Amino acid sequence: MGKQIVVVGLGRFGIGVATTLHNLDHDVLAIDRNVESVQEASSLATHTVQVDDINEVSLKKTGISNFDIGVVALGSDMENSIITTLLLKRLGVRYVIARAENNKHGEILKMIGADRVVYPEREMGERIGHEAALGDIAEYVSAAPGHIIAKIQAKPHFVGRSLSELGISRMGRFGVSVLLIQRRKEAIITPQQDQVIEADDVLFVYGHEDKLREFMAKAVSNGKTRQ
Repeated sequence: MGKQIVVVGLGRFGIGVATTLHNLDHDVLAIDRNVESVQEASSLATHTVQVDDINEVSLKKTGISNFDIGVVALGSDMENSIITTLLLKRLGVRYVIARAENNKHGEILKMIGADRVVYPEREMGERIGHEAALGDIAEYVSAAPGHIIAKIQAKPHFVGRSLSELGISRMGRFGVSVLLIQRRKEAIITPQQDQVIEADDVLFVYGHEDKLREFMAKAVSNGKTRQ
């Protein structure tokens, strides 16, 4: 059963959050002062409410007191963001995620009770920077400090070569481990070092970002010399 989640603020970030949660079958209440934004969200959320002013009375009338999660997406409007975060906690929303524009804003949100503070623009910038530095990596997630798990589509020059030959077995020269190989409908978990790569394999690898960058740079250069 999905959670009850309220999203306050329906700019691009808020709309994106509400749409994603609704598609994941959560019960989403979307709130904004702007009529057009509420109309846009009407087909993307379970419920939408337009309020002339976001205050304790208007929020209480929406019945959010028993909601599991609140998302305050009013990042650029710092004063309303802070007040709304404070009100959601006061009205009994169990877990509040608040968007911040900068460190000062984030520190205030934490101080008044936000359970989690997010910096969408900064995080997207960091992600793009990581992807640009790491090269041809489809997706990645941060793991331990400095380490990431990355998804790599097998390159043509990987095909027919073992993980050991590529230098990405557990004892490989790059210090990068392959956690899983997705091969069509099959998942090869913790493959052995003699596992041979096939066309269309997808590799999920783990390692320090510097080592992954070194491996990807080598992979690109190897690909050029094998063309």
